[in-house]
Amino acid sequence: MNMQETKPISAYKQGLRSKIIETALKAFRAHGIRAVTMDDVATELKISKRTLYEIFGNKEEVLSECVVKYFEDRRLNMEVQIAHCKNVMEIVMVFFRKKIDEIRHTNPQFYADLAQYPQLADYLKDQKERIRTESAKFFERGRQEGYFREEFNPELVTMLFEALNKYVMENRLYQQYSFEEIFKNLAVLTLRGICTDKGLKLLDKLL
Repeated sequence: MNMQETKPISAYKQGLRSKIIETALKAFRAHGIRAVTMDDVATELKISKRTLYEIFGNKEEVLSECVVKYFEDRRLNMEVQIAHCKNVMEIVMVFFRKKIDEIRHTNPQFYADLAQYPQLADYLKDQKERIRTESAKFFERGRQEGYFREEFNPELVTMLFEALNKYVMENRLYQQYSFEEIFKNLAVLTLRGICTDKGLKLLDKLL
């Protein structure tokens, strides 16, 4: 669901609208949100600023649509990938590889800039709640399959992971270490801590 209401437009402009979102999102991920201007987007698409502003009133409207596309594309892609997984450990590896690929193709400033736009707060909060709900189901499945320890607290682990991620962003650790290195240390070490012996054996095999 879009965060911005859109007016009915022609088929041509609807197609152009999609291209604007795709182009802007690519630029935001490559350079960070604040570094990209409406001029940059218009120039990249070889259209006039007037045409761009006929479709989007301002940069914030473009950004809102880009963020929706970013999360929806990621969710749908994961659903397709995990449909073929036999167990939670295979899902872990799909997520791990997808996240590493995403990190390698995204400027850390993109993530940092997201928090600077208040109009995105509600949507980002909804996405965080969705991820928490999906994580809870995932952890429970892992327990049932015997890969995750019975005594660990999924809700607490999720909250701690979110707190660590917030610390990374607020203290700009990505300027000292690559996002890939940070993620591997946080994710792999946390995952190993909640695995049973059965889970560890399969995790080491998959890694």
